Amino acid sequence: MILVTGSGGFVGSRVVQRLSAEGRSTRRLVRCATGAGDEVVGDVLDPRTLRLACEGVGTVFHCAGYAHAFSSLGDEDSRRHWQINFEGTRNLIEAAGRAGVGRFVFLSSVKAMAEPGDTCANEDFPGEPQTAYGQSKLAAEEAVMDAGRRYGMHVVNLRLAMVYGAGGRGNLERMGRLVRKGVFPPLPETGNRRSLVHVDDVVSAMCLVAEDDRANGRTYIVASHEAPSGRQLFDALRAAQGLQPCGWAMPEGLFRLAGRAGDVIERLAGRRMPLDSEVVSRLLDSACYSPARIDKELGWRARVPLAEGLREMLGV
Repeated sequence: MILVTGSGGFVGSRVVQRLSAEGRSTRRLVRCATGAGDEVVGDVLDPRTLRLACEGVGTVFHCAGYAHAFSSLGDEDSRRHWQINFEGTRNLIEAAGRAGVGRFVFLSSVKAMAEPGDTCANEDFPGEPQTAYGQSKLAAEEAVMDAGRRYGMHVVNLRLAMVYGAGGRGNLERMGRLVRKGVFPPLPETGNRRSLVHVDDVVSAMCLVAEDDRANGRTYIVASHEAPSGRQLFDALRAAQGLQPCGWAMPEGLFRLAGRAGDVIERLAGRRMPLDSEVVSRLLDSACYSPARIDKELGWRARVPLAEGLREMLGV
């Protein structure tokens, strides 16, 4: 029996689809009952329901979490990150250990690492995460490894780069829709590199590390070897939707000026603006992460090319 948390989410639903297609027996932890026969109603903050969910389970895929990686958050967002991502994960891994679960795969994030700047970072990149989201994910990783040692459980942390694909609700999906409408400004080429990975490749990595004994106790970055620049992503999104190439770009200085203006408005209005310096940084600066470790140790490589993945994401 395989327990999947976050089964109604982007990655979790794909995991359930794959396991079901393979004829694997699954159990889904859900917060609200839907009437499906394979679900257990519970919450990662309720240890009692987690004990019930883990009974008779051999493997746990922990996909549930609170994802909001921007740094300018209120106290309530920070509290929810810590509660759900750290305390919830700790509750689940402890329940799994006491129930005799043999294997546990935790979906973490590259945001559990320091920002890499212009370096393509590996798992040993020094420094601490800057956001409440990243800090909660790193603490959860440590809880998973600690429980794995104490319970003799096969545990793996997967640090995901930006995940995209059909059904996602992330930045790349939003960017694709705006490009299609012709309202996303053409990005300048800054030579930056942005790591990403298609959801189907994430699922393949999860299934691999759950079964391969060499993965026990390891933390892996899961990313494509392709790390396009912001401009290359813009061009690829246009091409995927059959749009003509765009021969001009908004100057980098104007982009950054608009971001600083957004910062000022945010401070005055007390709420996030669609464009600020942090958003501009995500478009024009690098965030590159190397999947070399999982490739070298387990032979995993992302198989979905960027152009194919974008077409799947956009439904074209």
